Amino acid sequence: MKGQDTTMKLSKIHHVAIIASDYQVSKNFYTNLLGLPILNENYRAERDSYKLDLSVGDSQIELFSFPEPPERPSQPEAAGLRHLCFAVESVEETAAELEDKGIAVEPIRIDEYTGKKYTFFKDPDNLPIELYES
Repeated sequence: MKGQDTTMKLSKIHHVAIIASDYQVSKNFYTNLLGLPILNENYRAERDSYKLDLSVGDSQIELFSFPEPPERPSQPEAAGLRHLCFAVESVEETAAELEDKGIAVEPIRIDEYTGKKYTFFKDPDNLPIELYES
């Protein structure tokens, strides 16, 4: 349309949705091990599915369960969403906290473009999660 600004106004990511193969294991991982606060938890009987809303700063993670979800495609470079990334003040401190909780963390690397530190770990379904120093 002539004269109208057609630029979308996307302001932030509202949420990331994750489907867990074992809801209770993933709920424990994200709430107890990672410490994400629960906003809402609902069971949807018609879908035999849970939906757990977790707070991450001004964004959210929606953790879902569904009966017998298919496995994630091969890693690390399968088409689709590649990974989830959390900004942290100190990659070293956060990685050490995860390791103290029994979560394996890859060696810390340096982003060749920004000079910032980063590393990866995985959730119970092998979803890669990145820590990136802010």
